Amino acid sequence: MKKLLPKLVILSLIGLAFYLFKYYQLGHYLSLDYVKSNQDQFRQYYLENKFQTLTIYFVVYVFVTALSIPGATVLTLAAGGLFGFSTGLFVVSFASSLGATLAFLGSRLLFRDYVQSKFKSQLESINRGFEKDGAFYLFSLRLIPIVPFFVINLVMGLTPIKTFTYYIVSQVGMLAGTAVYVNAGLQLSQLDSLRGIVSFKLLGSFALLGLFPLIAKKIVYIIKSAKVYRGYKKPKSFDYNMVAIGAGAGGLVTSYIGAATKAKVALIEKHKMGGDCLNTGCVPSKAIIKSAKVANYINNGAKYGVDTSETNVNFQNVMKRVHQVIKDIEPHDSVERYTSLGVDCILGKAKIISPWEIEVNGKTITTKNITIATGASPSIPPLKGIEKIRPLTSENLWQLEELPKYFVIIGGGPIGCEMAQSFSRLGSNVTLIQRSNNLLKGEDPEVSKIVEDALVEDGVKVLLNTNLSEVIDGKTLKLESGETIHFDQILFAVGRSANTRGFGLENLQVKLSENGTIETNEFMQTNYPNIFACGDVAGPYQLTHMAAHQAWYCAVNGLFGMFKKFKADYSVVSWATYTDPEVATVGFNEKMAKEKQIAYELTSYEIDDLDRAIAESELKGVVRVLTVPGSDKILGATIVANRASDMIIEFVSAMKNRAGLNTILGTIHAYPSMVEANKYVAGNWKKKNAPENLLKWVEKFHAWMRS
Repeated sequence: MKKLLPKLVILSLIGLAFYLFKYYQLGHYLSLDYVKSNQDQFRQYYLENKFQTLTIYFVVYVFVTALSIPGATVLTLAAGGLFGFSTGLFVVSFASSLGATLAFLGSRLLFRDYVQSKFKSQLESINRGFEKDGAFYLFSLRLIPIVPFFVINLVMGLTPIKTFTYYIVSQVGMLAGTAVYVNAGLQLSQLDSLRGIVSFKLLGSFALLGLFPLIAKKIVYIIKSAKVYRGYKKPKSFDYNMVAIGAGAGGLVTSYIGAATKAKVALIEKHKMGGDCLNTGCVPSKAIIKSAKVANYINNGAKYGVDTSETNVNFQNVMKRVHQVIKDIEPHDSVERYTSLGVDCILGKAKIISPWEIEVNGKTITTKNITIATGASPSIPPLKGIEKIRPLTSENLWQLEELPKYFVIIGGGPIGCEMAQSFSRLGSNVTLIQRSNNLLKGEDPEVSKIVEDALVEDGVKVLLNTNLSEVIDGKTLKLESGETIHFDQILFAVGRSANTRGFGLENLQVKLSENGTIETNEFMQTNYPNIFACGDVAGPYQLTHMAAHQAWYCAVNGLFGMFKKFKADYSVVSWATYTDPEVATVGFNEKMAKEKQIAYELTSYEIDDLDRAIAESELKGVVRVLTVPGSDKILGATIVANRASDMIIEFVSAMKNRAGLNTILGTIHAYPSMVEANKYVAGNWKKKNAPENLLKWVEKFHAWMRS
């Protein structure tokens, strides 16, 4: 009630003010005809009572502006006609800014909390933009008189912009427009209507005002650039248009696009072409997952009517296959291929020595733009006794020559779950330890439980809500509970840290985010406009396909940004975990929607009802779709199923192209196929949203037709 009282008081005062304004027909006094017909009397009164007249005028102007009452334009014109240009401009400038700020505060007090909570997710990016560049946005709007000022006042009250900033920017930003109107008021007696102020000169003045934001933006850019580049000498010419550091997905795509558009580009890699994905991540992990799945099929051959002997896994051959798969894919990312495409591939350790200079192999090269795509490295938490062992990570896991008999995996994220299931299927006794109360903590609890049950069924011992204590004698892990676990090998899969050190960022003072990634704007620029970053080193997603997606913006904005810059689009992002069954998600899942307080309707379909799943005895899974309540618009989808990473594409495409569940329902799907599940979940949604009242009348119609 205490929070509600100020709002009620303000609403009452506003209501009373509008009632009095209407009852006494005060709008008559704010008309151009009234001001013109009484101009001589007003002028005479002003000459005899200057201070009193200015005070009354000031109060009335503030009142009219604060309540967004029509008449501010007439009052501004009157200021020029009554007080002259200088005095009129001075009074109107301060009165309009004060009135605008009061309207801003009223909107903030009455509506901001409700709007921010109601549209929390939709406003997140807008709020971040206003926190960072709100003053510039406001300044731009104030310089364009075509945007109604009262609308700006009300809308800005809903944003995080500070009150003092709002007042100062309004004071400065409205000055030019105010000057134009006050100047027009000098010929007040010659105006027949407000349309009369729209002269060629006035339109020309407003056209120039419309250019102010562009000019101001350019000035701000120059000032920021001058500040960040201070102390560095820009070369007169450059060896390259773009240099990418790191030959993972981000660097490969950046250099590919640069070469394809005939720019001179270089790609620097200190270790292996292809980065983590090819050499230690996506490719080897999927290769071993396949081997483990084959072993699982053989072990469970009886389920398919095939009698098999016990599986004999030759782990050395499994690992040989993993490395052969890497070799088979290597040509796609090789020096030879990219050289043939026109990229200068340089194997060596890069060091950025200035915003335009990179030192590599004892030589300094110059470049117009730089893209940092150095990726991330596995994190190993501080643990007592860890120095007694050689812990495994996703980087050195592939050097194993013997299958661990007792294998402990720390971390229940995608990598931990995938490797726990695979090594268990290959014959290891696997213990998976997770600190939180569920695996894949970013997914819905129902989804995590399906994965947990699948791992347990495959022989994995899953310990949730479990913390580590220390490593004892190099072969025993002690938990905080006091329990001890014997191991031959221990794998840490607890996350990855951005690679931002060792190549010159510290010296340039490139800004980092709180989580250690490089801070970039919506164009993938760092605080140096010509230095870009993408992929794991930039975040917010540590996904290979996201690195490639961001790399496009780095290349295009770096090479062609002087003509047009493009904002990175994260509106439809998908990801997958390649356990068996797989988990694939796009957009929001239920957990995320609840956290962001987004209204949603959940529709699901169980995979065990699908003909193809029954035929293949792949019955674990579910399709879960979130839609806008009362609409078929898709907010997000999660699929748990065999081949979920392929099935999710239909939802990705639908969301990207703004198609809803009705479109999916009306699409012909091959039978029998796993992707039919998408159509059936759309059918379930349709049943829930059937027009019951209409159907009752339709039923009566059919009965009438039969009679």
